[in-house]
Amino acid sequence: MNYTELKTALQDYAQTTETSFVTNIDTFIGQAENRIFLEIDLPDFRKASLGKTSDGSTYLSKPSDFLSVYSLARISTGNEYTYLLPKDVSFIREAYPDTDTKGAPEHYAHFDSSFFVLGPVPDGEYDIQLNYKSRPAQLSSSNATTWLSTNAEAAFLYACLVEAYTYLKGEAEVMGFYDARYKEAMSSLVKYSIVDVNTDSYRDEPERWPLF
Repeated sequence: MNYTELKTALQDYAQTTETSFVTNIDTFIGQAENRIFLEIDLPDFRKASLGKTSDGSTYLSKPSDFLSVYSLARISTGNEYTYLLPKDVSFIREAYPDTDTKGAPEHYAHFDSSFFVLGPVPDGEYDIQLNYKSRPAQLSSSNATTWLSTNAEAAFLYACLVEAYTYLKGEAEVMGFYDARYKEAMSSLVKYSIVDVNTDSYRDEPERWPLF
C-alpha cells in the first residue's frame, strides 16, 4: 500500500472527503506510525551509529532519527567494548559535580531529545557506538512507501483508521471494531519481531503462538 492508496482508503472507510479531514490525513498517518513504533520493537528499525566524544564536552549528539537506545559503548584499542551504564541526569550531576575532572565515560543519561550527557566529562576523543531504535521517515506524498506500508499493511491501515475515526468522533462500535482489528494485526507483528526473526526452523521447534 503506497501513500495514495492509503489516503484513498481512509477517505473510503470514513466515507468523507471533507476538506479538514483530507488536510489532516498526514497527521493521522504520523500518529499511527508513532503508535506502532512505541508499542513494538521491530528489528528492521534497529541501527548502529559510530561517533566520537569531544575532549572536555559532556554532551554527545543523538542521531536525527533516534527513538530509543539499546546500548551505548566506548570502543578501546583492539575493538574492546565497554558498555556505559544508563543513569538519569541528576545522577550524572551528583556523581561528577566537578566538570574539570575528566576521564573515560562510564555513564550516560538522556539530556534532551538531541543529546546524551556523559559522566565523567571525556578527557579525549573516544570512539563510541550507539545501538538504537530509529524512527523512519513518515509515509507522505514525497515518501510514497515505507516498511510499514509494505510489510505491515493491516496494522498500519487500522492504526490510521483509529486515529481518523477519533478525529471524526465516530460511533463507539465502529471505533471498537477498528481497534480490535488493529490489535489483531499487531499480534502478528509481535510474533514476527519476537519469534520469526529469532528462529532457525532447522534447529528450533516450531513456536506455538496464541491467536486472537
